[in-house]
Amino acid sequence: MGELYLVTDRALSLGRPLEEVVLQAVQGGADMVQLREKTASTRFFIEEALRIKNLLAPYGVPLIINDRVDVALATEADGVHIGQEDMPYPLARKLLGPKAIIGLSVETMEQVLEAEAYDVDYLGVSPIFATPTKTDTKGEWGLDGLAEVRCVSRHRLVAIGGLNAANAADVIRAGADCIAVVSAICSAPDPKEAAATLRGVIRAALAERARTQKGASHEKIL
Repeated sequence: MGELYLVTDRALSLGRPLEEVVLQAVQGGADMVQLREKTASTRFFIEEALRIKNLLAPYGVPLIINDRVDVALATEADGVHIGQEDMPYPLARKLLGPKAIIGLSVETMEQVLEAEAYDVDYLGVSPIFATPTKTDTKGEWGLDGLAEVRCVSRHRLVAIGGLNAANAADVIRAGADCIAVVSAICSAPDPKEAAATLRGVIRAALAERARTQKGASHEKIL
């Protein structure tokens, strides 16, 4: 599982081909890509997914399909990300099998606790901060909310919503294992540079957190 997760948005890509933005992002350090197409036809979504999958293959970067389990199955994508209104997680796992990467969005603590019974690969904690790319959510988690999720969840946490190089380190410190972004890369003048900067910030914060945890464990032993 990755540290920097690109979620695509064609409308925010400044008129550039989506494949170009994805390729630059991966070259800059994005190590997971979620293809999100809320309004595309099924045929277009499948054709696009196959193009992106072929583009990612040489880099070993997994392709995750947003919402559409049928598209993930049709294209043999690496996995799917589902929301609370999409196909129920147990059914998605049954259809996709044990090897598929399946992420689940959580917007309330009740949903976080319910997900403890699931063998999801990660929880998408959404949104951390207000963002125009997520308008149908139940409110912001904020850093304190994310920290609470970290305290009660056994799952890997992917944070999303209003994240960028300026706040990514704080989000990692609060408990996220991975940062997911949309406009911070898709709308960047140079997606490769934006991804590289973000990846550097995330890695530094993860290393800092590991040192802090190691120090705390050492003090506890003493």
